[in-house]
Amino acid sequence: MRFTNKAISIAVLAITATFSCMNDAQAASLTSSPLTIYGQATKGSVTAKVTRGVNPTGTNGTNGAYSEFHNQNTTTIDFNSTTQVGNKAYTFGSALATYSFQNGISTRSGRTGVYNDRWAPSGANGEVNTSNYLAVFNGNKVTIDLTNKLNYFGINWGALSAGNTFGFYSKGQLVSEFNYNDINPIAPVRASQHGGEGNGYLHFYANDSEGTFDQIVISQVGGGGFESDNHSFRISNKAFNFENGRDVPEPSMIIGLLATSGAILLKRNEQTA
Repeated sequence: MRFTNKAISIAVLAITATFSCMNDAQAASLTSSPLTIYGQATKGSVTAKVTRGVNPTGTNGTNGAYSEFHNQNTTTIDFNSTTQVGNKAYTFGSALATYSFQNGISTRSGRTGVYNDRWAPSGANGEVNTSNYLAVFNGNKVTIDLTNKLNYFGINWGALSAGNTFGFYSKGQLVSEFNYNDINPIAPVRASQHGGEGNGYLHFYANDSEGTFDQIVISQVGGGGFESDNHSFRISNKAFNFENGRDVPEPSMIIGLLATSGAILLKRNEQTA
């Protein structure tokens, strides 16, 4: 029994070190500096954290802010490529997400559609975004249907307006919902082109498997508009670890690794005894 306990202890340390090295390497690859979180809110099994986002190399913020995880097994939609795939339904460069417009898409000011003007969400440091973005107005919500479950969704959100609302669903059942009041107080960027209204990059992620989702509904309640850009999606039915951009390992996986490592080490001890 003495050797068994020792073997298990060594296995635990080995596995912990392995996960630690993986996590440190992954975190270092996300960004050249640690993520600065300006605030967070949790609703049910989903948490929202706010950062400035990042400006991809060569854009100088003119394409808006991107997720710090945009190169980490995520798909990013920037609304610069549009394909109609059904009645009032469109994709924007990826078949992973289909955007359905309740009353159709429009290019007229004050109506839900894809636009290119000064109200585009800003870059990470408040820069003017000159690319296309999605705007949603009262009475014409947008439903995003995913081909797979997600454990992470990010958006460049701004300028924030009262009535902005996000709903996350799984198989038609509401998982979590966030609105302007949850995010505006912690929005880190106050862009001058928006009269000082809030901007930022919002990271929504599942704290456990119950927080994963396959549908997102964007709506505007009352006046004002809901502007967003650079939607990032990450496929997974497991919890998301925001610290390293990976799935949270399931307990059964860790137990299995412990058992395997312990058995190997025990066998080695027996052979050398």
